[in-house]
Amino acid sequence: MSRALDFDRDGRDWPHRETSRFVDAGGTRFHVQILGPEDAPPLLLLHGTGASTHSFRDLAPLMAGHYRVVMLDLPGHGFTGRPRWRRPSITGMAAAIADLMAALEISPRYAAGHSAGAAILLRMALDGQLAPERIVSLNGALLPFPGVAAHLFPGLAKLLFLNPLAPRFFSWRARGGNAVSRLMEGTGSNISWEGIAFYERLLASPEHVDAALSMMANWDLESLRRDLPRLAVPLTLVVGTRDRAVPPDVSERVARMVRRSEVVPLPGLGHLAHEEAPERVAELMEKALNPHPAE
Repeated sequence: MSRALDFDRDGRDWPHRETSRFVDAGGTRFHVQILGPEDAPPLLLLHGTGASTHSFRDLAPLMAGHYRVVMLDLPGHGFTGRPRWRRPSITGMAAAIADLMAALEISPRYAAGHSAGAAILLRMALDGQLAPERIVSLNGALLPFPGVAAHLFPGLAKLLFLNPLAPRFFSWRARGGNAVSRLMEGTGSNISWEGIAFYERLLASPEHVDAALSMMANWDLESLRRDLPRLAVPLTLVVGTRDRAVPPDVSERVARMVRRSEVVPLPGLGHLAHEEAPERVAELMEKALNPHPAE
């Protein structure tokens, strides 16, 4: 039978374990990692659905030379505890992370989010919970699914969310054969076996899978879409041209809605571009966050 993730057991070789700490905020016990000089400008990194801090394992050290990199596992994900609220909406996630930043006494000067993590950051900025100088979206899942998927996908996610056997079925599948490897390939990305092994460990936990499913089941991107035109924070949209999880044209559409925005393509990379080519992503982020470096 699958077990809940335990940091002493399952996190024994977790990337950047030496930087980990556990912080109680907003009714949730967060797993947090902080890298880089204490006097450097804070950079908040948020992972996407079903992932954890491990997804930034190679990117974070590249950014930590110039920034104080703050990473966390989203509520219910990885080694962060389940939130007190059952339905993890964008606004609920945003409020919990705002509480965490207050507990850490950190006001991020910059922020970057992958996939759903980008949506959370934009929600926080729109609601005044975050005031960074710039947000970087890494293959951001920022708009509702188009067409039939708009009706089918949320319905399917809600069905799985309400079925108590679904998380155990998915975690069982994660332990069999090459299921996780095929799942990663389906994103259009080719990541290392080490990266796949971390996802296998996460997806073998019913609690982690349940958190991902319930997050999908309660995600409201329609409200975010309506509010995007009033986003005041500059936005850089980094897009892997081979992304099979979020259509690349989503970022183009968002750019037309947000006044101070730009789209930066990453040819040949998929949804997990920051794991495939962390050096390329770090270079783009450095240019976005510091467009006019001192001579």
